[in-house]
Amino acid sequence: MIARRRLGAAALSLALPATARAQRRTVRLVVPAAPGGAIDVIGRLYATRLGEMLDQGWVVENRSGANNTLGAAEVARAAPDGATFLVNADIHLTARRVMRSVPYDPVADFTPVARLATAPMVLVGNPRLAPEGGVAALAAAMRAGRDRLSFANSALGSMGHLATESLKREVGAETLVVSYRGTAPALTDVISGNAALMVAPLGSALPHIEAGRLRAYAVMGPRRSSRAPAIPSIAEEGMPGLDFTLWYALWAPRGLPEAEAERLNAAVQSLSRDPEIRARIADQGAEPVAEGRADFARFIAAESGRNARIAQEAGIQPE
Repeated sequence: MIARRRLGAAALSLALPATARAQRRTVRLVVPAAPGGAIDVIGRLYATRLGEMLDQGWVVENRSGANNTLGAAEVARAAPDGATFLVNADIHLTARRVMRSVPYDPVADFTPVARLATAPMVLVGNPRLAPEGGVAALAAAMRAGRDRLSFANSALGSMGHLATESLKREVGAETLVVSYRGTAPALTDVISGNAALMVAPLGSALPHIEAGRLRAYAVMGPRRSSRAPAIPSIAEEGMPGLDFTLWYALWAPRGLPEAEAERLNAAVQSLSRDPEIRARIADQGAEPVAEGRADFARFIAAESGRNARIAQEAGIQPE
């Protein structure tokens, strides 16, 4: 494995200009979340291997706060010289729909480089508060008791937030939604009984599901997850339109030269096909993505349009 990694790094370095090979530069990867979460772990994994491949020193800096916007704003202000990058989750596209004071445009002020990974989400509940049975039983309970079955939410504008609002509309319930500062505290409150329900990352929720601390209703997508094959998909439960998957991506400041963006995208694709990377990402309940920048751009356009529609339908207003 190590020999293959060294060969890959050597082969890619040969494709670099002589001046780039002569100077081993330091590259900052800003993580706009606290250490230990999926964004941080996935970002650090790619940063380490990109540094090896490109003969660069990638340094990870955590700049958490304000729904991931503090770190993103720092990258938006940086020079597009290949020395500063951002790794962020899907919330990168939705922050301006829930916050009034975001100092950047999440699309226009960044150069999209590559998606890194995707991860399924799961609808879970506290076993003492949420009803037994499938999604139909849960939907009936949600319609019957707004205050009793509140939702915890990892952050305003997160994929879980959008999924929760879409589920409420599908069910026809006005259930209370409480936003937290991260997945961990939100899950903790569901487990303790301070909130009844949550749409959570499968990787974070699965240990608690397996231990009986959470009841799983459905994976929020068209098919079951190989990591939890016993949990039905939301499509199987009669709601095929509720397809919500977390995703993580690499961004640069606006104006990064096209050749540099393409070179980094090729490096990410190579890493995403590496068996070691795939295994490490799977440990986070996620799956690596290997796609070109044109496909990533199409994904961003489609996701932005869908997010706008969901926010409008749910009446989500910037605060």
